[in-house]
Amino acid sequence: MALAMNDDLTTGPMLTHYRNLAIPAALGMLFSTLYNVVDVYFAGKLSTEAQAGLAIGYQAFFIMMAVGFGLSSALSALVSNAKGEKNTKAGRSLAAQGLGFGVIATALLMVGGWFAGPHLIALVSEPGSYRDAALGYFRVLILALPGFLLAYGGNGILQAHGDTRSMQRAMMIAFFANIGLNPLMMFGVPGIWGGMGFNGIAVATVISQTGVMAFILSRVFNLNMMDRVRRAEFVPDPDCYKAIVEQMLPATTALVVMFVSGFVVQFALKSFGEDAIAAYGVALRIEQILLLPVLGMTSALLPIAGQNFGAKEYDRVRDAVFVCWKLGFALSMIAMPLLWFGGAWAMRPFTSDSDVIAIGASYLLVDGFLFPIYMMLFSINSLLQAMKRPIYTLWISIYRQGFGVAFFIWVFIALLGFDVWGVWLGIGVAVSTGWVIALVVAAKVADRQMGGLRPQKA
Repeated sequence: MALAMNDDLTTGPMLTHYRNLAIPAALGMLFSTLYNVVDVYFAGKLSTEAQAGLAIGYQAFFIMMAVGFGLSSALSALVSNAKGEKNTKAGRSLAAQGLGFGVIATALLMVGGWFAGPHLIALVSEPGSYRDAALGYFRVLILALPGFLLAYGGNGILQAHGDTRSMQRAMMIAFFANIGLNPLMMFGVPGIWGGMGFNGIAVATVISQTGVMAFILSRVFNLNMMDRVRRAEFVPDPDCYKAIVEQMLPATTALVVMFVSGFVVQFALKSFGEDAIAAYGVALRIEQILLLPVLGMTSALLPIAGQNFGAKEYDRVRDAVFVCWKLGFALSMIAMPLLWFGGAWAMRPFTSDSDVIAIGASYLLVDGFLFPIYMMLFSINSLLQAMKRPIYTLWISIYRQGFGVAFFIWVFIALLGFDVWGVWLGIGVAVSTGWVIALVVAAKVADRQMGGLRPQKA
């Protein structure tokens, strides 16, 4: 029986839509991040080298996952625009083509990742135990790629229909499953099986994420829109693939740039030792947890703005953006002091190494100042995608996370002689200047597409 998950976001109070979309999305992201935190925790039970290997191996894997994030954004934007236009046939066709595209992309990425991944890992690590750990972890984790990519693609379709609860429920179950699967796969069953050690963390991810994929796809195929879907609609259609790629490629490339930026940071940190790399990996998890409410809201902005843009309700698009910013600044006022004063405390559950704790706390201190800037950057990305102008997100990302991070880290470390603080300050300057550029770009694009960001006079 088809599910009536067809929320119309072009009418009704904006705050209600944010509540219905952002809270489940944030909770889903929370459990996704906590899922990763569990991995960091169990890696720490082995050694600091294992935590460093996890950070590097996962970073290499995330470059491939960028396709999944891009596909999710593309399908959310395209299907929500079609829904705003009341074009069910186009929405169904885009959904079917998007899932077929995801299958093909997954197969190609698994093959490419098997050969390219070790080279990326070698680039940002020194020979030794933590590089070996990263390589083994990455090789196994490739098997989880179908689960991640198809789940994200399916979630984009669900988001376009106002459903963020399905991914929330799937990630909640996966989180609790991971708590049991990690120690089982790592340490085995006493007297029966000795376990797989560090690589058991990757096996646990493969199992749980495959379950997430199965659940999300079942929800997609139960949508009213998919009730009459035919097998022929999954056969590759050049026009649909072109539309998907045009919307997906800038978002995917921007994420690849972001992850390459992570490698640049790790490349800079490796001269300060494995403690710095491990600290950065743990601190990123803490940062992600605090950013979750903001990410939930900015991800909710995409389907809200997308449906209203498709319906040419431009005043509601503007209203959606400013409501997002107001709520985001309120959340920032809570998160910033936690990052400034609680960084060391937040690091302690993951490591007892005092050097790792001190380095991680220094990153979180700088991160506190960047928190509201990240919020505005994420919201601008969602707005540009909703207006079908994702190419600008790519150029902003290339400056901020490509050129900016590398250049400013080099300035602080090579020219000014800073220690690990130079890495954090370089990130800070790159993010801040990128935010200024993003504001200017968003204003100019909005002027052309819908008469500007400011409310129009009656």
